[in-house]
Amino acid sequence: MAFESFADFLAMGKHGFFVWTAYGISAVLIIASMVLALRGQGQVRETLARQQRRAEVDE
Repeated sequence: MAFESFADFLAMGKHGFFVWTAYGISAVLIIASMVLALRGQGQVRETLARQQRRAEVDE
């Protein structure tokens, strides 16, 4: 698909609002998923470290 100008590219044949909204929502969801995964990973690491400290104290 070729566009005459950058404005035509952004307009996407009068469907630009829907196209760019879909891209925006997708980007937000992907970023939120990554942030939640990293936060969860940090919580798991903290829990494992706490359990390891308890095991070392009990020995």
